Amino acid sequence: MSGLRSGQVAAAAGVHPQTLRYYERRGLLAEPDRSLGGHRLYPAEAVTVLRVIKAAQRLGFTLDEVAELLDAGRHRHGRHTDAGLRVRAQAKLAEVEAKIADLQVIAGTLRAAVKAGCDDLVECAGQPCCPIPFPTIAPGGACSTGSPA
Repeated sequence: MSGLRSGQVAAAAGVHPQTLRYYERRGLLAEPDRSLGGHRLYPAEAVTVLRVIKAAQRLGFTLDEVAELLDAGRHRHGRHTDAGLRVRAQAKLAEVEAKIADLQVIAGTLRAAVKAGCDDLVECAGQPCCPIPFPTIAPGGACSTGSPA
């Protein structure tokens, strides 16, 4: 019986050995065979699967989404499904682009606050020239009447 032991797989994939067991429990990584001495013996492809999981996480996919992607890849065998990488990547891209748009608005507001010299949130909220849109980010907040509550 041959294969890679947990430490070897973890080192090759750049993860902690406990990550292997966690991914096994989550169903992301197949449970490995065991040596006669009880050591886990992973196939070489386990390193690739781990690298794929970590890369997908860096792209913003949750572990649940990664599990679905891996499952879709295992079960596609000649049939087209909407659960594939392309469709999910398009959805994730839309999500990321929406977050980027939100972050650009936040960055612009923070630049304006820095430029205006805002040092105290409560004091700034009571000023008519306050660049932070308190009414839109905290409905019913201090700026809703134009004066501190």
